[in-house]
Amino acid sequence: MSVSVFGILMAVALGALAGTAIGLFIGFAAKQQKSEWSVMTRKEKTINIALVLFFSAVCIAGIAWYMFGYSPATI
Repeated sequence: MSVSVFGILMAVALGALAGTAIGLFIGFAAKQQKSEWSVMTRKEKTINIALVLFFSAVCIAGIAWYMFGYSPATI
């Protein structure tokens, strides 16, 4: 299976979008977000950034695995 540059960029873009949405939603559900960025404490900002980065990386890896590596014959 060949991997195109467009496929890689699509996996990164969709994974980053999904990871950002999931990270922000979890931060909101955990009451770690305020209405404005400037109102938040350093700890709240750090937690939100970490959530977004973690879930973006997980989503990118999951989408890439599904698009490029998943094959019922290889399992």
